[in-house]
Amino acid sequence: MEKEREEMESMNGPSKRVCVRVENGAVCTTGGRWDELNPEILASIFLRIVPPDLMVRSVVLVCRNWMETVSGPSCWTEIDLEDWCRKCCIAKRPHLIDPVVRKVVRQSRSTVQRLSTYRLGISGFSSAASRGRCLKTLQIPMCEVTDQVVEKHVRFLANLTFLDISYCLKITEKGLKAFGTQCKSLTHFRRNMPLWELPTSVEASDVNDQEALIIAETMKGLQRLDFAFNRLSDTGIEVILTQCKALTHLEIQGCWNVELKGDLEVRCKKLVDFRSPWIDEHEDNLVDSSDNEDESDDESIYSESPSSSDLD
Repeated sequence: MEKEREEMESMNGPSKRVCVRVENGAVCTTGGRWDELNPEILASIFLRIVPPDLMVRSVVLVCRNWMETVSGPSCWTEIDLEDWCRKCCIAKRPHLIDPVVRKVVRQSRSTVQRLSTYRLGISGFSSAASRGRCLKTLQIPMCEVTDQVVEKHVRFLANLTFLDISYCLKITEKGLKAFGTQCKSLTHFRRNMPLWELPTSVEASDVNDQEALIIAETMKGLQRLDFAFNRLSDTGIEVILTQCKALTHLEIQGCWNVELKGDLEVRCKKLVDFRSPWIDEHEDNLVDSSDNEDESDDESIYSESPSSSDLD
C-alpha cells in the first residue's frame, strides 16, 4: 500500500490524496483528483476494501473511470460472494446466485484466481469452471452440482490448490475421483459433511471408507484435509496417513466410527494440527454459548434482503 500511496502522490501531488471508504452500503471519496487515478491502482484499492456486491452496485456509479475499472478483469481476480449468497438464501431468493456468478466470472475474463460462493447451481459452476484456468481456490459449499457436471468441466480446474465441497450431497465418490484425478495441484481439500447423530453402537453398515480411499489414491500431495462428520473408520485414516505423506493438518471431528487403534493415534498427534473424532464436551458448551451470543448479530447482518437489482 505504501508503494501505491507514493504513486498516487506522484500523479496528483501530496495535497490531492484520495480517501475511499464504505459507508452505509455506499462508496464515498474525499479530496483529490480521484477520477484520474491509474486503473490498476484503483482495482488494487477496490479489492482490499470493497465487497463484490458493492463493487457493481455503487462503485460503478461514481464516475466513468471507476466504471471502466470495475468492468475490467483486474477487480475480479478474487471473487468472494459467500456472504451475499447466504443473504440471498435467507431472503429466499437463491435464484439470483447463478446469474450473478456467471456475470462476475465473465468480467474476470478467465483471470479469476479465487471463487467463494454458497449454494451454487449447475449453470454457475459450469460458467466458473469453463473460465477457471487460473482458479486456485474454489469454495462451493452446499452446491447443487452433480457428479456428471463435475466430470464434464473438471478438466478446466487443473490449477486448483484449495477445493471446498463441504455439504455437497450431490457430489459422490464419482465426482470426488474426478476432482482428484484432474486437480493434481491440490494441497488443501475440505469435505465436511452434515452432522449425523451420535450412534449408541457402531454398525458395519454405518462405515464408508470409499471417499477416504479415493482421497488417498488421487490426492497424495495434500497438506491439509478437513473431513469432519464423515463415516470413515480406522481403515480410511490408515490409508490417508500412509499415502498422503505431505499431510500436516487433519480434521476428523464427528467421525464417530474412528477409534484410532494401534499406532494411529500416535501418528495423528505427530501432525502439526489434528482434530480428533470426539468433540470435547467443553468445546460443545463454548460453541452453544457463542451461538446464543451471536444470534442477534446474525439476524441484524442478514436482515437486509438483497434487492432485485443487486449485482445487475
